[in-house]
Amino acid sequence: MRLFKSDLYRNFAIGFAIGAVIVAVNAGADPWNSAVPQAHAEPVAVTAAAE
Repeated sequence: MRLFKSDLYRNFAIGFAIGAVIVAVNAGADPWNSAVPQAHAEPVAVTAAAE
């Protein structure tokens, strides 16, 4: 019995693929909306000195 058989690599690959699917499903349909928020401009306040 060898330690690194092809079955071991295949099982790691299957486990990685299943884990990636689980992470993708839990991330939701569009993870970029929560990861990268919308940019908002700072409102400009007009002062008396600027007029």
